[in-house]
Amino acid sequence: MEDERTPIEPSGLNPGVAHNARVWNYWLGGKDHYPADREVGERVFGMFPGIVHVARADRAFLGRAVRHLAGEAGIRQFLDIGTGLPTVDNTHEVAQRVAPDARIVYVDNDPMVLVHARALLTSTPEGATDYVDADARDTGAILKAAAGTLDFDRPVAVMLLGLLNFILDTGEARGIVRRLMDAVPSGSHLVLTHPTLELGGEANAEAMRFWNEHATPPITARGSREIAGFLDGLEVLEPGIVSCSRWRPEFADLGEAPSEVAQFGVVARKP
Repeated sequence: MEDERTPIEPSGLNPGVAHNARVWNYWLGGKDHYPADREVGERVFGMFPGIVHVARADRAFLGRAVRHLAGEAGIRQFLDIGTGLPTVDNTHEVAQRVAPDARIVYVDNDPMVLVHARALLTSTPEGATDYVDADARDTGAILKAAAGTLDFDRPVAVMLLGLLNFILDTGEARGIVRRLMDAVPSGSHLVLTHPTLELGGEANAEAMRFWNEHATPPITARGSREIAGFLDGLEVLEPGIVSCSRWRPEFADLGEAPSEVAQFGVVARKP
Protein backbone atom coordinates (compact mmCIF):
# COMPACT_ATOMS: atom_id res chain seq x y z
CA MET A 1 0.00 0.00 0.00
CA GLU A 2 2.76 2.38 -0.91
CA ASP A 3 1.91 3.53 -4.44
CA GLU A 4 1.66 7.31 -4.72
CA ARG A 5 0.52 7.63 -8.34
CA THR A 6 -2.17 10.26 -8.85
CA PRO A 7 -5.11 8.78 -10.76
CA ILE A 8 -7.01 10.21 -13.69
CA GLU A 9 -9.36 12.93 -12.47
CA PRO A 10 -12.72 12.71 -14.25
CA SER A 11 -15.31 15.45 -14.00
CA GLY A 12 -17.74 15.31 -11.08
CA LEU A 13 -15.19 13.82 -8.71
CA ASN A 14 -14.09 15.28 -5.37
CA PRO A 15 -10.53 14.04 -4.72
CA GLY A 16 -10.46 15.77 -1.34
CA VAL A 17 -12.98 13.35 0.20
CA ALA A 18 -12.09 9.66 0.53
CA HIS A 19 -14.38 7.40 -1.45
CA ASN A 20 -15.00 3.71 -0.94
CA ALA A 21 -14.09 2.56 -4.46
CA ARG A 22 -10.70 4.26 -4.29
CA VAL A 23 -9.91 3.28 -0.67
CA TRP A 24 -10.86 -0.33 -1.47
CA ASN A 25 -8.53 -0.13 -4.48
CA TYR A 26 -5.78 1.07 -2.13
CA TRP A 27 -6.31 -1.86 0.25
CA LEU A 28 -6.17 -4.23 -2.70
CA GLY A 29 -2.78 -2.81 -3.70
CA GLY A 30 -4.11 -0.84 -6.69
CA LYS A 31 -2.93 2.51 -8.00
CA ASP A 32 -6.10 4.54 -8.48
CA HIS A 33 -6.44 6.64 -5.35
CA TYR A 34 -5.76 10.13 -4.00
CA PRO A 35 -3.96 11.31 -0.85
CA ALA A 36 -7.31 11.60 0.97
CA ASP A 37 -8.07 7.97 0.13
CA ARG A 38 -4.67 6.79 1.30
CA GLU A 39 -4.92 8.78 4.53
CA VAL A 40 -8.32 7.37 5.45
CA GLY A 41 -7.27 3.91 4.30
CA GLU A 42 -4.25 3.98 6.60
CA ARG A 43 -6.28 5.29 9.54
CA VAL A 44 -8.89 2.56 9.11
CA PHE A 45 -6.13 -0.02 8.72
CA GLY A 46 -4.58 1.21 11.97
CA MET A 47 -7.86 0.71 13.82
CA PHE A 48 -8.79 -2.55 12.10
CA PRO A 49 -5.77 -4.21 10.42
CA GLY A 50 -8.00 -7.05 9.29
CA ILE A 51 -9.59 -4.77 6.68
CA VAL A 52 -6.90 -5.63 4.13
CA HIS A 53 -7.58 -9.34 4.63
CA VAL A 54 -11.30 -8.62 4.24
CA ALA A 55 -10.73 -6.80 0.94
CA ARG A 56 -8.59 -9.58 -0.48
CA ALA A 57 -10.84 -12.38 0.80
CA ASP A 58 -13.84 -10.65 -0.74
CA ARG A 59 -12.04 -10.52 -4.09
CA ALA A 60 -11.07 -14.17 -3.88
CA PHE A 61 -14.67 -15.10 -3.01
CA LEU A 62 -15.82 -13.33 -6.18
CA GLY A 63 -13.56 -15.57 -8.24
CA ARG A 64 -14.73 -18.80 -6.61
CA ALA A 65 -18.40 -17.87 -6.82
CA VAL A 66 -18.22 -16.81 -10.47
CA ARG A 67 -16.27 -19.93 -11.43
CA HIS A 68 -18.96 -22.07 -9.80
CA LEU A 69 -21.78 -20.18 -11.47
CA ALA A 70 -20.24 -20.11 -14.95
CA GLY A 71 -19.12 -23.71 -14.60
CA GLU A 72 -21.22 -26.12 -12.56
CA ALA A 73 -24.36 -23.91 -12.47
CA GLY A 74 -24.19 -23.07 -16.19
CA ILE A 75 -24.90 -19.35 -15.72
CA ARG A 76 -24.05 -17.20 -18.76
CA GLN A 77 -25.28 -13.79 -17.57
CA PHE A 78 -23.99 -11.65 -14.72
CA LEU A 79 -25.30 -8.35 -13.33
CA ASP A 80 -22.53 -6.97 -11.11
CA ILE A 81 -23.81 -3.99 -9.09
CA GLY A 82 -21.31 -1.90 -7.14
CA THR A 83 -18.47 -2.87 -9.44
CA GLY A 84 -15.73 -0.74 -7.93
CA LEU A 85 -12.51 0.03 -9.74
CA PRO A 86 -11.34 -2.67 -12.15
CA THR A 87 -8.50 -4.80 -10.83
CA VAL A 88 -7.28 -8.33 -11.55
CA ASP A 89 -9.80 -11.11 -12.18
CA ASN A 90 -12.87 -8.97 -12.67
CA THR A 91 -16.20 -10.76 -13.03
CA HIS A 92 -16.11 -10.85 -16.84
CA GLU A 93 -12.55 -12.19 -16.89
CA VAL A 94 -13.37 -15.04 -14.51
CA ALA A 95 -16.69 -15.87 -16.18
CA GLN A 96 -15.40 -15.72 -19.77
CA ARG A 97 -12.39 -17.83 -18.88
CA VAL A 98 -14.88 -20.60 -18.05
CA ALA A 99 -17.55 -19.68 -20.62
CA PRO A 100 -16.33 -17.35 -23.42
CA ASP A 101 -19.94 -16.56 -24.39
CA ALA A 102 -20.79 -15.13 -20.94
CA ARG A 103 -22.44 -11.70 -20.91
CA ILE A 104 -21.71 -9.27 -18.08
CA VAL A 105 -23.18 -5.89 -17.13
CA TYR A 106 -21.37 -3.82 -14.52
CA VAL A 107 -23.14 -1.09 -12.54
CA ASP A 108 -21.62 1.74 -10.50
CA ASN A 109 -22.11 5.47 -10.08
CA ASP A 110 -18.59 6.67 -9.26
CA PRO A 111 -17.11 8.84 -12.04
CA MET A 112 -13.64 7.31 -11.69
CA VAL A 113 -15.10 3.82 -11.99
CA LEU A 114 -16.90 4.97 -15.13
CA VAL A 115 -13.66 6.15 -16.76
CA HIS A 116 -11.76 2.97 -15.98
CA ALA A 117 -14.62 0.58 -16.69
CA ARG A 118 -15.13 1.87 -20.20
CA ALA A 119 -11.42 1.55 -20.91
CA LEU A 120 -10.66 -1.78 -19.24
CA LEU A 121 -13.79 -3.91 -19.02
CA THR A 122 -13.56 -5.47 -22.47
CA SER A 123 -15.05 -8.77 -23.64
CA THR A 124 -14.30 -11.92 -25.55
CA PRO A 125 -15.62 -11.92 -29.15
CA GLU A 126 -18.19 -14.57 -28.20
CA GLY A 127 -19.52 -12.75 -25.14
CA ALA A 128 -20.40 -9.19 -24.16
CA THR A 129 -19.48 -6.70 -21.46
CA ASP A 130 -21.30 -3.44 -20.75
CA TYR A 131 -21.29 -0.75 -18.07
CA VAL A 132 -24.27 1.09 -16.60
CA ASP A 133 -23.81 4.38 -14.74
CA ALA A 134 -26.54 4.21 -12.09
CA ASP A 135 -27.19 4.25 -8.36
CA ALA A 136 -27.93 0.87 -6.80
CA ARG A 137 -31.19 2.24 -5.40
CA ASP A 138 -32.51 2.93 -8.90
CA THR A 139 -33.21 -0.68 -9.75
CA GLY A 140 -35.65 0.26 -12.51
CA ALA A 141 -32.99 2.20 -14.41
CA ILE A 142 -30.46 -0.58 -13.87
CA LEU A 143 -32.76 -3.29 -15.18
CA LYS A 144 -33.86 -1.22 -18.16
CA ALA A 145 -30.29 -0.44 -19.19
CA ALA A 146 -29.02 -3.96 -18.53
CA ALA A 147 -31.75 -5.42 -20.76
CA GLY A 148 -29.79 -4.11 -23.73
CA THR A 149 -27.13 -6.76 -22.99
CA LEU A 150 -28.82 -9.38 -20.81
CA ASP A 151 -31.86 -11.52 -21.59
CA PHE A 152 -34.04 -11.47 -18.48
CA ASP A 153 -35.94 -14.51 -19.69
CA ARG A 154 -32.79 -16.53 -18.99
CA PRO A 155 -31.03 -17.01 -15.61
CA VAL A 156 -28.88 -14.15 -14.34
CA ALA A 157 -26.39 -14.02 -11.48
CA VAL A 158 -27.08 -10.83 -9.52
CA MET A 159 -23.89 -9.83 -7.71
CA LEU A 160 -23.98 -7.48 -4.72
CA LEU A 161 -20.50 -7.70 -3.26
CA GLY A 162 -19.84 -5.17 -0.52
CA LEU A 163 -22.78 -3.09 -1.73
CA LEU A 164 -25.70 -3.39 0.67
CA ASN A 165 -23.54 -2.16 3.56
CA PHE A 166 -23.82 1.30 1.96
CA ILE A 167 -27.63 1.13 2.15
CA LEU A 168 -28.05 2.06 5.79
CA ASP A 169 -31.76 1.26 6.09
CA THR A 170 -32.20 -2.51 6.17
CA GLY A 171 -35.75 -2.31 4.81
CA GLU A 172 -34.52 -0.32 1.83
CA ALA A 173 -31.69 -2.79 1.28
CA ARG A 174 -34.13 -5.70 1.33
CA GLY A 175 -36.33 -3.86 -1.16
CA ILE A 176 -33.40 -3.50 -3.57
CA VAL A 177 -32.67 -7.23 -3.40
CA ARG A 178 -36.35 -8.13 -3.79
CA ARG A 179 -36.84 -5.93 -6.88
CA LEU A 180 -33.72 -7.31 -8.53
CA MET A 181 -34.57 -10.94 -7.83
CA ASP A 182 -38.21 -10.45 -8.86
CA ALA A 183 -36.91 -9.33 -12.27
CA VAL A 184 -34.91 -12.50 -12.98
CA PRO A 185 -36.27 -16.00 -13.73
CA SER A 186 -36.00 -19.32 -11.94
CA GLY A 187 -32.45 -20.62 -11.93
CA SER A 188 -30.99 -17.16 -11.31
CA HIS A 189 -28.59 -16.65 -8.40
CA LEU A 190 -27.80 -13.97 -5.83
CA VAL A 191 -24.16 -13.50 -4.79
CA LEU A 192 -23.70 -11.36 -1.69
CA THR A 193 -20.94 -10.21 0.64
CA HIS A 194 -21.39 -7.89 3.61
CA PRO A 195 -19.21 -6.68 6.52
CA THR A 196 -20.16 -7.75 10.01
CA LEU A 197 -19.16 -7.11 13.60
CA GLU A 198 -19.47 -10.85 14.12
CA LEU A 199 -16.68 -13.25 13.09
CA GLY A 200 -14.09 -11.29 15.03
CA GLY A 201 -15.07 -7.97 13.52
CA GLU A 202 -15.86 -6.17 16.76
CA ALA A 203 -12.73 -4.04 16.38
CA ASN A 204 -14.19 -2.72 13.14
CA ALA A 205 -16.86 -0.70 14.97
CA GLU A 206 -14.47 2.18 15.75
CA ALA A 207 -13.09 2.08 12.21
CA MET A 208 -16.61 2.31 10.75
CA ARG A 209 -17.40 5.31 12.95
CA PHE A 210 -14.22 6.99 11.71
CA TRP A 211 -15.12 6.15 8.11
CA ASN A 212 -18.59 7.66 8.43
CA GLU A 213 -17.09 10.89 9.75
CA HIS A 214 -14.36 11.24 7.14
CA ALA A 215 -15.32 9.36 3.98
CA THR A 216 -18.19 8.56 1.66
CA PRO A 217 -20.57 6.82 1.34
CA PRO A 218 -21.45 5.94 4.95
CA ILE A 219 -21.34 2.28 5.90
CA THR A 220 -23.04 -0.13 8.29
CA ALA A 221 -22.36 -3.68 9.46
CA ARG A 222 -25.02 -6.38 9.74
CA GLY A 223 -25.34 -9.71 11.52
CA SER A 224 -26.12 -13.12 10.10
CA ARG A 225 -29.85 -12.82 10.86
CA GLU A 226 -30.08 -9.61 8.85
CA ILE A 227 -28.14 -11.20 5.99
CA ALA A 228 -30.56 -14.13 6.05
CA GLY A 229 -33.38 -11.62 5.60
CA PHE A 230 -31.99 -10.70 2.18
CA LEU A 231 -32.38 -14.32 1.08
CA ASP A 232 -36.13 -14.79 1.59
CA GLY A 233 -37.56 -17.14 -1.02
CA LEU A 234 -34.14 -18.27 -2.23
CA GLU A 235 -32.35 -21.60 -1.85
CA VAL A 236 -29.06 -21.01 -0.04
CA LEU A 237 -26.16 -23.01 -1.46
CA GLU A 238 -23.81 -24.86 0.86
CA PRO A 239 -22.04 -23.93 3.07
CA GLY A 240 -24.60 -21.20 3.77
CA ILE A 241 -23.89 -17.77 5.26
CA VAL A 242 -20.23 -17.95 6.27
CA SER A 243 -17.10 -15.85 6.34
CA CYS A 244 -16.43 -15.19 2.66
CA SER A 245 -12.97 -16.72 3.06
CA ARG A 246 -14.65 -20.02 4.02
CA TRP A 247 -17.16 -20.20 1.16
CA ARG A 248 -16.01 -23.28 -0.77
CA PRO A 249 -12.31 -22.55 -0.22
CA GLU A 250 -9.86 -23.97 -2.68
CA PHE A 251 -7.36 -26.54 -1.45
CA ALA A 252 -9.87 -27.53 1.25
CA ASP A 253 -8.56 -31.07 0.98
CA LEU A 254 -5.42 -29.96 2.79
CA GLY A 255 -7.44 -30.24 5.98
CA GLU A 256 -6.97 -26.69 7.28
CA ALA A 257 -9.79 -24.16 6.96
CA PRO A 258 -8.83 -20.63 5.91
CA SER A 259 -8.85 -17.96 8.61
CA GLU A 260 -12.17 -16.21 9.07
CA VAL A 261 -12.54 -12.59 8.00
CA ALA A 262 -15.29 -10.26 9.23
CA GLN A 263 -17.18 -10.37 5.95
CA PHE A 264 -20.09 -12.68 5.21
CA GLY A 265 -20.36 -14.38 1.86
CA VAL A 266 -23.32 -16.32 0.49
CA VAL A 267 -24.67 -17.61 -2.82
CA ALA A 268 -28.37 -18.46 -3.23
CA ARG A 269 -30.52 -19.73 -6.08
CA LYS A 270 -33.98 -18.61 -7.12
CA PRO A 271 -36.17 -21.75 -7.34
